Amino acid sequence: MVTVDALVADILHYRAYLKASGGGVTVTGGEPLMQPKFVAELMRSCQAEGLHTALDTSGFSDLAAAQQVLPYADLVLLDIKSFQPELYHTVTHVDLKPTLRLARHLQAMQKPTWIRFVLVPGLTDAPDNVAALAEFVSTLTNVERVEVLPFHQMGAYKWEALGYDYSLQEMQPPPPEQVEQVKAQFQNYGLRVY
Repeated sequence: MVTVDALVADILHYRAYLKASGGGVTVTGGEPLMQPKFVAELMRSCQAEGLHTALDTSGFSDLAAAQQVLPYADLVLLDIKSFQPELYHTVTHVDLKPTLRLARHLQAMQKPTWIRFVLVPGLTDAPDNVAALAEFVSTLTNVERVEVLPFHQMGAYKWEALGYDYSLQEMQPPPPEQVEQVKAQFQNYGLRVY
């Protein structure tokens, strides 16, 4: 079992690189908010060492769990795969409400946040889905940027290794022009998009 102290000691071996590159420590998953005490202590320890911390989350957690971690996150990367509840459930198999609740909480506390949207052709790319998400995000004054992430197959091996059926195995990445169209939709709402 890895302890926070051992992990921080390992991270500190890279301190010079992290400082020189302007980087920091990003805690991602799975879902890091499923282990809030561990993640909070890890991020607190990293901040105490002067390292920038980021939390990469789907937001699907109990708000009380997130509140344990958020004081130690300099930045939150919030993944919102759809704004339409039915489509969100189809994509993630969970409810959208906790993610939106976290987004609003981050807004209330003015926590710097980047929204990440995975563009999956034929699934998340419907113009009304993108527009609804863009409209919602445009109301959040703490959002510094939106990242449109083109779908890819790099994680397919994980599904196979776990013995799960991977329903997107035939899906192709979106063409560059589609990525640019979706970015433009977000930009039409005054959002900074990458």
